[in-house]
Amino acid sequence: MSKLLLGIDIGTSACKVAIFDLKGRVVAQDTKPYKVYYPAPDYVEQDAMEWWEAVCSATKEALSKGNINAEDIAGIGVDGQSWACIPVDKQGNLLHNAMIWMDRRATEQSQKTLAKIGFDRIFEVSGNSFDATYTTPKILWLKENKPDIYKETYKFLQCNSYIAFKLTGEMTQEVSQGYGLHMFDMKTGKYDENLCNELEIDIDKLPDIFPCHQVIGEVSEDAAKATGLMVGTPVVAGGLDAACGTLGSGVIEFGQTQEQGGQAGGMSICLEEPLGHPKLILGYHVIPDAWLLQGGTVGGGSLKWFRQELGAYEVEMEKSTGVNAFDALVNEASKVEKGSEGVIFLPYMAGERSPIWDKNAKGVFFGLGYDKTKGHMVRSVLEGTAYSLQHNLKTAEEVDVKVDELIAMGGAANSKLWTQIKADVTGKVIKVPTSDTATTLGAAILAGVGTGVYKDFKEAVEKTIKITRVHEPNMKAHEVYKKYYNTYLKIYENLKETFKNSEV
Repeated sequence: MSKLLLGIDIGTSACKVAIFDLKGRVVAQDTKPYKVYYPAPDYVEQDAMEWWEAVCSATKEALSKGNINAEDIAGIGVDGQSWACIPVDKQGNLLHNAMIWMDRRATEQSQKTLAKIGFDRIFEVSGNSFDATYTTPKILWLKENKPDIYKETYKFLQCNSYIAFKLTGEMTQEVSQGYGLHMFDMKTGKYDENLCNELEIDIDKLPDIFPCHQVIGEVSEDAAKATGLMVGTPVVAGGLDAACGTLGSGVIEFGQTQEQGGQAGGMSICLEEPLGHPKLILGYHVIPDAWLLQGGTVGGGSLKWFRQELGAYEVEMEKSTGVNAFDALVNEASKVEKGSEGVIFLPYMAGERSPIWDKNAKGVFFGLGYDKTKGHMVRSVLEGTAYSLQHNLKTAEEVDVKVDELIAMGGAANSKLWTQIKADVTGKVIKVPTSDTATTLGAAILAGVGTGVYKDFKEAVEKTIKITRVHEPNMKAHEVYKKYYNTYLKIYENLKETFKNSEV
């Protein structure tokens, strides 16, 4: 068999492993779930060893399913969720559960740091706000609340760099995850030692920085035994899941924009310079000399929540008829007029990130009445996530970053109705690539470029990514949605103080 590439994705709910041929086609894949722990209010953790166990199991399963000889894998790339804080000792032993991107325990540390150093100083270096969800405040929380762990920490890792370490024994920090660390200079791609000192974080606890496609090591004997991989297989530094998904969607030219629907949804605009906005997220792309201006939301999992809590009938019918419960719910939504006849959903199911940055925000159905159906509620969920996307795109326009078209990825992109709603709400053309495994494909492409399988990213994208659907916006529908979008914004503004003072 010709050479293959392996992509590993450490998501919020599961590890996905996919093996690709050089045309970007999935040869074999497997998914293994793991738990999210909520030990206290605002605490959201995962056990990084459970990530590794999932990687080992899923990799072995994928190799077996595809009847693949591990010798045929030319390289491995790992991507992962953002803003984790994983303290390890010199041997790489875990000292604490990973505080993941939804964790907000460091709110107090965030506020104290802003009061001491000032927003402008931090934003000048990092190009990002100083919210508790980022990695830096979590490090400060550990230092203040668990000083013994902070003292014992040899390096703070991200989730993809932890898996890369388990594979190779090398502790690294790649540039696309640098945006979680505010002492990471967004203009130079290096640590700012002065700001590190001001933050009172020891710079030697931060790993050396690598380009995302650089080979950092090879699969060790222990890792080979655990995963079924071949000793000596090259492993690249990897990258942020959203950035790898952006690459795996084919977004490598300046001005192109990826839109993703998942547990962590949002958009990523490819830029040729580090142009930040205080209400958005700025990071390096996984390709060299490019940045991503991002909007990160939590509403992508809203339809999954609806199915779980209010879709018992559809789930039961799926067992007897084989009709997917999600498809059945979306079919009900398709029967409802654009705008859901005034039913509006705020998709703030775990607070919200950009552009409102409000940990107290709640999910809300507005406009319900006896004349409304389940279909109205489902359609409002689809539209609410589209309004959230539009809010981020409109915020980007405030710094003169404008988008003409979007390239969609994630499970939501498989829904023609949901994708069309997003096109109509935003007034943008939306293109859908062949693969709905864009994130693992992006990680695999990094490995392909890093090992010389592809001569560059342009060749890799041309060989692996094709557009299968194009959604043109219905501009009459766009005008209808403008009205409801404005109402969506007003609902949040009117409820903002109520959210803040609510004990619920």
